[in-house]
Amino acid sequence: MFQAIYDFTDMLWGWPLFILVAGTGLFLSIKTGFFQITGIKTWWKKTIVEALSKEKNDNAGEGELTPWQAITTVLGGTVGSGNIAGVATALYSGGPGAIFWMWLIAILGMLTKMAEVTLSVNFRKKGEDGEYYGGPMHYMRTALGKTGKVLAGIYGVALFLDIATDACAIQVSTLADAVNDVFGVAPMISAAVVVALSLAIILSGGVKQVGKISSMIVPPMVIIYFIGCMGVIIANIGNLPSALRDIFACAFGFQPVMGGVAGYTVTAAISKGVARGIFSNEAGMGTAATVHATAQTDHPAHQGMYGIFEIFIDTIVVCTLTGLTVLCANILPTATEELAGVPMVMEAFRGTWGNFGAIILCIAVVLFCYSGYLGFFVEFRTCTEWLFGLKASKVVNALFFILPLLATMLSTLEVWGLCDIVVGLVIIPNLIALIMLSPKFVELFKEYKAKIAE
Repeated sequence: MFQAIYDFTDMLWGWPLFILVAGTGLFLSIKTGFFQITGIKTWWKKTIVEALSKEKNDNAGEGELTPWQAITTVLGGTVGSGNIAGVATALYSGGPGAIFWMWLIAILGMLTKMAEVTLSVNFRKKGEDGEYYGGPMHYMRTALGKTGKVLAGIYGVALFLDIATDACAIQVSTLADAVNDVFGVAPMISAAVVVALSLAIILSGGVKQVGKISSMIVPPMVIIYFIGCMGVIIANIGNLPSALRDIFACAFGFQPVMGGVAGYTVTAAISKGVARGIFSNEAGMGTAATVHATAQTDHPAHQGMYGIFEIFIDTIVVCTLTGLTVLCANILPTATEELAGVPMVMEAFRGTWGNFGAIILCIAVVLFCYSGYLGFFVEFRTCTEWLFGLKASKVVNALFFILPLLATMLSTLEVWGLCDIVVGLVIIPNLIALIMLSPKFVELFKEYKAKIAE
């Protein structure tokens, strides 16, 4: 059964979705003059620099989360297992060339994510409970008429399944695997602890409490992981030139590398690189946009710039660190299916840091995956509210705390195979909607650029 899933996933994430994803990103990039590159100074100043300074001051605009809380909540959801286990499984199944395709899809995806965030804030609504709701379902249904209602219906169901496999399965099972590897704790126990802590936080303060906790977890988790990876890379600095050479050579099939799969192909590199890259940074999925729709902001396109910054941190920085850590430590040539995922990175850390390195990585994985699972609750409650209504969603939301316990019974590759298919189902209707709504996005983009130029 699962072999059939893998085969279908490889076909889905080959040229068909690559053309759709890359084509949409390229189209939006051209429409904005490649703002992700030409406007680096602007979006950097209007995101991380401004968010840190505004945290101490009054925030302009309506919303529930401050700019800093919004960005850390989203990063908590995006910078997770995909950056460690996702990159490692991509290397195992697609070879070093997968990293190149992650980079390419990230650069193009920066404008895709900016567009979906901008549109989500522009078409968001305030619910009867006083909280803000927004995302692809809302801009599809509000702005695209009958076609939008159909796309929104498909997207809403796909998003529900995506969160079930991503947040509730991959994030928690990756965390449980790491804790089991280092401390020998049964996966079911780790999952139960994660669920209990998350339930307590959500019940104590809802979306705002999730934002506060994420703002405390995300910065140290990125710093810990950065230091750990740089230690491995520096200790194996002699392998760095060959690692970079393999990334570019294997991306185009010039240099087959033996490892988890003998003789990696260009199709495999594209398939795994694009799939894992999008899974990690969520560009084109619209999932992170549901969190941004709750943010305090003075203009939709201003909030949209955070989408660019997130992909820079998530893929260009963190995913690259993971890839270079595994390649420089020369783990790939001897990797087996049992090592695919976090254990590959764990071996790299152990080889440099010893048992202390395993503990460092375990702490990073726990923080990454826990913040990922917790951050996804905002997306989950937005999805269930849209699908089932506010009252019924309060009952359906209980699944968010039940599914993680069941996920620990599946293997790493089984869970990733299922998730890849669901991600494809989420992306297709959203990218169609983004192309149809590109004139509105460009209008908002130009409006905000004129505003800050005054």
